[in-house]
Amino acid sequence: MGEIILVSGPSGSGKSRFAEELIRQTHGARYYIATMIPQTEENRRRIEKHRRQRKDLGFTTWEIPCDVQKAAVPADATVLLEDVSNLLANLIFRRGEDEQQAYRRICDLADRCRLLITVTISGLCPDSYEGETAGYIRSLNRLNQLLFWHADAAVQLQNGAASWQKGDFYALDSIVSGGGVHL
Repeated sequence: MGEIILVSGPSGSGKSRFAEELIRQTHGARYYIATMIPQTEENRRRIEKHRRQRKDLGFTTWEIPCDVQKAAVPADATVLLEDVSNLLANLIFRRGEDEQQAYRRICDLADRCRLLITVTISGLCPDSYEGETAGYIRSLNRLNQLLFWHADAAVQLQNGAASWQKGDFYALDSIVSGGGVHL
């Protein structure tokens, strides 16, 4: 089973760039699984920004909005899953699935690669919303908690500043050198 590093934080906090910097320190095959289904001009700008950011990182990029567990990644690969919040939205609103099913898909993907770095939005409060949006936020918060418990290391980003919540930056050294994360 592969290692998981969870990178979380609010929108615009630097999560993606941080995850890409973690990936930069790894060796071997690198895969980027993009889950966003672009529906607005803002979505398209965000996708283009992320493409520019990772241009020189040697990724094989796949756009897989739902079935991430089916990605044909080699066992020694490093995978960046960008991002969990989009994946969950796709599964809830397009397929009627829930956070447990999203969690199983992510775990199945992690079981098939050496290192899975997952990026997710955190810090959302459902109290300001109603209906299906509030339900989605509650599901995302539960999924983030499941991933945190399962992760070997977890980092929270806020305004570009990283705070390790579980494990630490040096956990990556152990993963890259072939060992597990020692917490």
